[in-house]
Amino acid sequence: MQSLGKTPLLRIGTRGSPLALWQAERVRTLLCTVHGVDAGEIAIVTVSTEGDRSQASNRPLSDFGGKGVFSKEIEDRLIAGDLDIGVHSAKDMASVLPDGLVMPVYVERADMRDAFVSSKALRFEDLPPRAVVGTSSLRRRAQLLRVRPDLKLVEFRGNLHTRLKKLAEGQADATLVAASGLERLGQSDRVASYLDPERFPPAPAQGAIGIEYRDSDRRIADLVAPLDHAETNDAVTAERAMLRVIDGSCRTPIGVVSKRVENMLHLKGELLSPDGRICHDAEIAGLAVEAVVLGARLGEKLLEMAGADFLAALKAGS
Repeated sequence: MQSLGKTPLLRIGTRGSPLALWQAERVRTLLCTVHGVDAGEIAIVTVSTEGDRSQASNRPLSDFGGKGVFSKEIEDRLIAGDLDIGVHSAKDMASVLPDGLVMPVYVERADMRDAFVSSKALRFEDLPPRAVVGTSSLRRRAQLLRVRPDLKLVEFRGNLHTRLKKLAEGQADATLVAASGLERLGQSDRVASYLDPERFPPAPAQGAIGIEYRDSDRRIADLVAPLDHAETNDAVTAERAMLRVIDGSCRTPIGVVSKRVENMLHLKGELLSPDGRICHDAEIAGLAVEAVVLGARLGEKLLEMAGADFLAALKAGS
């Protein structure tokens, strides 16, 4: 808690879920270490977003406007000057940010893989025919159906604890979640197995924490710059560039995996139909310093492979 009557050095905006608060606390700890300040000098402000409020309905996220529903209220307060930075799960962020805001800083990435969680099987391939899998991710649905079209997929909205609780209550036989979230909340023992990211590319920027702020605020830019992890930044920048070219939304099943070898960055991306029957995939490699160009070229390759009719059907939700 900050001292009464004292203006904080910096105000962090975050959602109120346990994972979001963990991420905000992590950023605060890093800032305190880098700048030699006490935690009380950095305020954490919890902001309720439409994405959070809509979770109780268990309706698909696309019904509420897509990725931006988890950040809009935080971004509005950044623009108004009520907050100094927003701390986000980078995979939840829209590919294009509001005017005046940037997200150029990424804390070192955690495990990017998806984790299979179930008490019924060690791998999703081992689930019995017509088993029920809970997930709200269109990408995960498409990837599962591509391999196991017999599975029954049900909507599974909510924060990580909520989804694990639904699983324990028997609302599904299994679920898929980001391995990084389980790790950060000390729940890695819940993992039955991990999905191979080469076979099941995760969401763009999965496992990365992004720091968003006003582009014009040089004081804040200087304060948070030391938290940026260069290799994470290159990978996430490339993945988000691919997403931006494809115009990714919650109606678009997109996966991408990046691998860094010395100064080279290798990307493998895929664009699927929601039922998993169609999958376009492509790869690209080049210098990591050209991350934006690499990601954009990969997105262009996937668009060319998919064709106009495929993309129109995705945007129409069919």
